[in-house]
Amino acid sequence: MSTASKVTSDHLRRAAYLYVRQSSLQQVHDHRESTARQYDLQHRAQALGWAADQLVIIDEDLGLSGASAVDRPGFQRLVADVGLGRVGLVMGLEVSRLARNSTDWHRFLEICALAETLILDEDGVYDPSAFNDRLLLGLKGTMSEAELHVLRARLQGGMLNKARRGELWMPPPLGFIYDATQRLVFDPDGQIQAAVRLLFATFRRTGSAGQVVHHFAREGLGWPRRLRTGVRAGEVVWGVLTHDRVLGILHNPRYAGAFVYGRSRQRKVVVGGQPRYRKLPRQEWKVFLPNVHPGYITWEEFEANQATLVTNAAGYGTARWRTPAREGVALLQGLVLCGRCGNRMTVRYVVRQGHPSPDYTCQRESIAAGQPVCQIVPGAGVDQAVAAAVLQAVTPATLDVALAVFDELRARQAEVDRLRRAQVTRAREEAELAQRQFLLVRPEHRLVADSLERQWNEKLARLAELEAESQRATAADGPALAAVDRERIYQLVTDLPRVWYDPRTPARERKRMLRLLIDDVTLRKGDRTIALQIRWKGGCDDGVGAAAPPRGPRSPAHSGGDRGDDPRPRHGADGPADRGDPQRPVLALRHRPALHPLAGPHTPGGLRNPKPGRPPPPRWLAHGPGGRGPAARALHDRQALRT
Repeated sequence: MSTASKVTSDHLRRAAYLYVRQSSLQQVHDHRESTARQYDLQHRAQALGWAADQLVIIDEDLGLSGASAVDRPGFQRLVADVGLGRVGLVMGLEVSRLARNSTDWHRFLEICALAETLILDEDGVYDPSAFNDRLLLGLKGTMSEAELHVLRARLQGGMLNKARRGELWMPPPLGFIYDATQRLVFDPDGQIQAAVRLLFATFRRTGSAGQVVHHFAREGLGWPRRLRTGVRAGEVVWGVLTHDRVLGILHNPRYAGAFVYGRSRQRKVVVGGQPRYRKLPRQEWKVFLPNVHPGYITWEEFEANQATLVTNAAGYGTARWRTPAREGVALLQGLVLCGRCGNRMTVRYVVRQGHPSPDYTCQRESIAAGQPVCQIVPGAGVDQAVAAAVLQAVTPATLDVALAVFDELRARQAEVDRLRRAQVTRAREEAELAQRQFLLVRPEHRLVADSLERQWNEKLARLAELEAESQRATAADGPALAAVDRERIYQLVTDLPRVWYDPRTPARERKRMLRLLIDDVTLRKGDRTIALQIRWKGGCDDGVGAAAPPRGPRSPAHSGGDRGDDPRPRHGADGPADRGDPQRPVLALRHRPALHPLAGPHTPGGLRNPKPGRPPPPRWLAHGPGGRGPAARALHDRQALRT
């Protein structure tokens, strides 16, 4: 069918739309000939019979890619007008101008066929309702999409080839620059290096990205940022350290001296108009080259940081696995597992005798499915028992450890002081530079002189502020430790129980010390007992103590029921069960809401018998072999003092 026979009077009564598009702003600026060729197509429409006032030019998609129709308002307007029957002819220089996606292209062809709209390109006029024309247009759309795939594959192949050699240029992270040979080296600015090293040292000490942010804010330290674009490109500006920036640095393997490429993959389906990226596991990274350039940390420390971040982040999920140490008094916060259902138990604080007391609650199923709370375990006695077990298991530290702690404190303070002095030095240099600029200006240039004088005054004010802040922070840090203070540190470190029970030791530090030794603690509450199982680092499970010593017959009212179905082994006269037995007994705790003095003669187990006519007191702590464990001895001593 000839071109003249395809154009009918019905087509001429409707408008002719010219669609103009270039894929990028750089092409719009540099490839102007292609744009001119597209605008010249309007003369083809006039030659076919359309008047000049019937021509509609859609060019708002200049600089937009044709890979998708989502972000192209001009193409969406064209499709809408075609569907409404307002368009008799659609013009494009080639098929790729309209769409480089087969889905968008074939959907557009279907709408044109239903509306009886013609399509015109450089090769001729096509009727989408005709089989042969539609077949040809479909092949052109497929070839256009394939062309885009070939171009992308060619470019990405070249980038991947350079990345495998470690030569692909990528923006250097903060703390690094490229030298003359295009190798990544440390930033020569010592203040930037010190800030980055302090970030990693603080995270190594605290184990929390949030604590790193708080440390910088508390010490009044700024965070550098090197501008990459604009008239101030290359200049370093200082601002506030944020949490997302800390996470970005901790997750960046380049700080460990490794070159990586292909850590994420883009989803093929665009969701909400924005591409979605999925992080890949390490075994799926396209390129991983360790020790390519110097790093601020080792690769082993980088992996340890990732494990710490995963552990911390898991505390905010639905299961709340192993939350990081917080400020509350609950010693086992984030470490307690339910002995009934296996879920992680949360902490709930209640006030007892005017003081906050923790309760460990298993309420996951209650929140998720409306089921009753699995169990609530009072935490005061459990915390004391675990603390006693830890103090009994840990040997006192040596003087070398005390010296290492002292050196770490001094090095940490010196590092912060060095950063403060670097900030003051930089501010002084900027003030001197502003002064020289002001002195070099000619007197007749009053406007320039006024501007430079104002900048000089601002630099001097900033210098005075930093000097005052540095002096105030140095005074707050206090003088160096004297010999008496050093001796006190030696005594505290060599006496772990004294450090543990020292009221100046924060609850967060006790929890961090505990997490160095314990993985988790499993609790199961019975009628009058709390079964406790500690899993130490390395996977060893320990019941910490033995069962209570044999007692005489009890009245049915206080017998606690038949325990013949208890599968746990008992301890007889021969001592505790074999530790190699996986069914060895766990620590049995008895809950007491409040302590009160007990009267009467001592029992072999170390507690007192009740007065006549009074039921036996509930046992709330485990006894060791022979009924004289450390926790029981401590309770006995307190009771003896009270009586």
